[in-house]
Amino acid sequence: MMTPEAEQSQSEPPAEEGAAAPSADGAPPAGDEASAGGDSAGEDSTSEDSAGEGAREEQVRPEERLERAVRAAEQALIEYEIAVETFRIEVENFSRLHHQRLGPMYARLDELEAQIAEARAARTGDPEDMRKAQEARARVMPMPGVEELFHDWLDSDGLSPEASAMLTDQPVRPPQRVRPSDEARKLYRELVRKAHPDLAQDDAERQRRDEFIARVNAAYARGDEALLQELSEEWAAGPVPKEWRPSRAEELYVRLEWLAERKELLSLVARDLEESAIGAMLKLAPDDPDRLLEEIAEQLLTQVSEREAELSGLLG
Repeated sequence: MMTPEAEQSQSEPPAEEGAAAPSADGAPPAGDEASAGGDSAGEDSTSEDSAGEGAREEQVRPEERLERAVRAAEQALIEYEIAVETFRIEVENFSRLHHQRLGPMYARLDELEAQIAEARAARTGDPEDMRKAQEARARVMPMPGVEELFHDWLDSDGLSPEASAMLTDQPVRPPQRVRPSDEARKLYRELVRKAHPDLAQDDAERQRRDEFIARVNAAYARGDEALLQELSEEWAAGPVPKEWRPSRAEELYVRLEWLAERKELLSLVARDLEESAIGAMLKLAPDDPDRLLEEIAEQLLTQVSEREAELSGLLG
């Protein structure tokens, strides 16, 4: 068995002719000493440079990690806000279209129910049937509440677009669909990601972004693809704010805390939307909410036909 030293000796190539031989006492030639000294000095210098860079990296690494965390949290919050806002708009659009398209059918059903109850009470003369007839008639013409008096005039942002249009003598533009077109949704998401107020670095910039996003939300709620494209071009031509480069870790910690609180508030809004009556209906058809309206309309038409047949039998 070879020793490690023997293996190393056999692996070394023979000395080339003309190469300097070691002296009798084993000391390397003078040139080798100089070369060795130079190599040693170079290695020491490289080690010092690496140590210096490592020290500098250790100094900036905590803040860099915080900056990356803040950016990631900002983007995550923006994406979550986009999801919540698009769902809110769908809930409001569905509510309006549900009232506009299906309201007359519900009213017709209530009227038929009242007429059936009245016809049955007139035939039997039973006090209980008379009471039910009175209750059915009361449901047809209930005392309007405050919300009903202002129906379609108020939404989550105050005056609805329809109400504002009527007050300013502008043409009323109700939504055409519950869910805007794919292109409108794409433009909306891109605009919100670019112009979101949370990306502002000062109060003036935040106000500018708030006002712009309000216009974007209104255009998206109407499904106005052309206006969204115009807004996209307007934003692209506008001033580009300087990128924020925080210099203190404390500012970043505060920013992270604010983002977490904002996410919690949005979670509450999202939960309220999902638990609302319209939100629950939308969850039944997440892929095509407009088709859900058509299915409800078909069911109501069937119920109207059944009630009309029942009333005809009582009166005949």
